[in-house]
Amino acid sequence: MPTLSFEEARACVLREVAVLRRLGGDLCSENVTLEQAAGRVLARDACADRDYPPLDRSIRDGFAVRAADLPGRLPVTGEVRAGETFAGSVGLGEAVEIMTGAAVPDGADAVVMVEHVTRDGDTIETARSPKPGEFVNRRGSESRKGDTIIPAGKRLDFSDVALLATVGITKVPVFMKPRVAILATGDEIVPPEQTPEAFQIRNSNVYSLAVQVRHAGGVPYLLPVAPDRYDDTRWLIEKGLQMDLLLLSGGVSAGKYDLVETVLADLGASFFFDRVGIQPGQPLVFGQAPGDDGRPRVVFGLPGNPASTMVTFEIFARAALELLSGQTEAFLPLTHARLAAPFRHKKGLTRFLPARLHSDGRLSHIPWQGSSDVPAISRANAFLVADADRESWEEGEWIRVLLK
Repeated sequence: MPTLSFEEARACVLREVAVLRRLGGDLCSENVTLEQAAGRVLARDACADRDYPPLDRSIRDGFAVRAADLPGRLPVTGEVRAGETFAGSVGLGEAVEIMTGAAVPDGADAVVMVEHVTRDGDTIETARSPKPGEFVNRRGSESRKGDTIIPAGKRLDFSDVALLATVGITKVPVFMKPRVAILATGDEIVPPEQTPEAFQIRNSNVYSLAVQVRHAGGVPYLLPVAPDRYDDTRWLIEKGLQMDLLLLSGGVSAGKYDLVETVLADLGASFFFDRVGIQPGQPLVFGQAPGDDGRPRVVFGLPGNPASTMVTFEIFARAALELLSGQTEAFLPLTHARLAAPFRHKKGLTRFLPARLHSDGRLSHIPWQGSSDVPAISRANAFLVADADRESWEEGEWIRVLLK
């Protein structure tokens, strides 16, 4: 298969996962409490149960007036606080003292801020000429009864939870979290608690992936390490295909003992791409394979070096997981920052390199020893994104940034 560019590969993931999700049928849902709703994906549209606000409200402390009566002097005929309504109305040439959030009395069409009047006993005076509606939050201006206020498919954040509570939705319908199997491969991999020989490495990838999966809304299931033997690798991949998404780490290069693609093909997998023009993470497999129930499962064969695993999950597998979670769109947190120093790279690959985004908004590239350099990735709070068709940037120039 031809090597895809970063943009082509990401577009392929978004397109094919959307197709596979439709083939899988309706997603299952459950109800959770407001306290449990943050980070979950809404399964049904949330609608307003009444107009918001339900009546005209003042958005300032001041005086409810008829705009046509000012500028001038007006007698103050009463007071209205938040949580109550005014029994009377504002007549010609009158004012009512009003607090922020209080219902605007009948007859008034504007509010004059307390800072803009001079008060003398029960009389106020102002040189202001308010416009009708000034400092008044009109009934229904935020939403009307029956309006969709949060669409299905949105991952809920703290403001969404506040909105759900506002409209009285306390049992929140959300999609079930996808189950994600995580499988590391390779004879050189040993458990973190084991003291490795010089030719061995501890299994860090499954733990970083588990954290990334949880942050993306999935439930990680860690499988035992697959040794570089066909039968063992096949058995563990079959286990992984019982989940909604399978993430493999390692075994996707062209070496004699890189068995992942062979095993997947023998299990009926089809592949959309197996190489992307990026660094780190060029040997990246994306495809689908049938599970034990015949339904297609999304599969990623991620490179085994830790930085490659982390980066390729963030820019490709996270999007797939978000769509499988029920999100209608998957967003990549790319932004721009000014470089704190000149930067150069060899054209031809889109590179995602460890970087530090400083409090002044500038970005510094963190020197590293390649995609096995976990300490450099740990020191980074972002990834500098070097475009494949550009060789150099000067200090102060804008460059793309992937937030970590």
